[in-house]
Amino acid sequence: MAKQLEQSTLGVRAGTARTKFNEHSEALFLTSSYVFENAAHAAAGFAGSGEGYVYSRYTNPTVTMMQERLAALEGAQACVATASGMSAILATAMVLLKAGDHIVSSNAIFGATVQLFSTLLAKFGIETSFVPLSNIEQWQRAVRPNTRLLFLESPSNPLGEVGDIGAIAAVAKRAGAVLAVDNALCTPALQRPLALGADFVIHSATKYLDGQGRVLGGAVAGAKGPVMDGLVGFLRTAGPSISPFNAWVVLKGMETLELRMLAQSERALAVAQWLERQPQVARVHYPGLPSHPQHALAKRQQRAGGAVVSFDVKGGREAAWKVIDSTRLISITGNLGDVKTTITHPATTTHGRLTPEARAAAGIGEGLIRLAVGLEGVEDLQADLARGLN
Repeated sequence: MAKQLEQSTLGVRAGTARTKFNEHSEALFLTSSYVFENAAHAAAGFAGSGEGYVYSRYTNPTVTMMQERLAALEGAQACVATASGMSAILATAMVLLKAGDHIVSSNAIFGATVQLFSTLLAKFGIETSFVPLSNIEQWQRAVRPNTRLLFLESPSNPLGEVGDIGAIAAVAKRAGAVLAVDNALCTPALQRPLALGADFVIHSATKYLDGQGRVLGGAVAGAKGPVMDGLVGFLRTAGPSISPFNAWVVLKGMETLELRMLAQSERALAVAQWLERQPQVARVHYPGLPSHPQHALAKRQQRAGGAVVSFDVKGGREAAWKVIDSTRLISITGNLGDVKTTITHPATTTHGRLTPEARAAAGIGEGLIRLAVGLEGVEDLQADLARGLN
């Protein structure tokens, strides 16, 4: 058997398919449709029994290359790309679930995902129970006979809480359900949930897979079979498709994914260690710190702590906003995953639509600041934060 290629090699080479022109850089196919040889060829394509591409809503050569590269990085058999991370989560739910089914989800997830589960899916008779990410006993207690999906982020956004993916996968298996893990914060460069027992990996490719804040994209990766086939069918019918251009940008972004994730994690750790020494900071949330409650678990599951550091400042919202407003270098924006460091106040932005009770249950207080560390110099970032902390 051939040696398994390293992650850095897969990021650069996996999925590449050249045309008759034998181009070195991956080709960008900006076309909505494809020409058939004859009527019979067209009929076979639309029936799904023929080879080749049919319509770019669900078949496109550039998107295929992106999907195959991400599948290789995650150790998955198949991957389906979508228009955004949220559409990837929605597509997964639509394929897996029906009215009367039940989800058990971590309460430490992105605010829009909470809204999707508790509001939109609830309209279709799908109920969700939210449990603490790190409490395996509560995951087990929340399972019902109609539970079909367990869902989590690890590390979580914005607090960096780490879930024991293997233990939660075991809960899902005993329940006859599947486990889907949002791997947007670690990416396969730092963590491979499928190898830890997850059934599906979900990505907001908008974040670190692109890596420079340029395009929107999403993806679902897992084993070949009815679910992945169903995702293709969902794209064909419902249409939350990634554009070929966005897929091409993400494809090229994955070439530097490992380098970026390791370098940004190194800078994030240095910033987190510095924040712990600041008297105005009440607590730092970063899985790479020994003070983090799941530090040992993070070391087992992840190659590094990731690039997102959150911290609570003394003085609540007023103090947090002062730190944010005093920055001159760091970008004030709700996005993360960029090589430019970003900063935001989760309680009034990314998680602002949650009820105060839901935010409190997730540990998102008024003094919390989320910092997504990029590739700037560490001392420059520290000086920018010190302006508001002082």
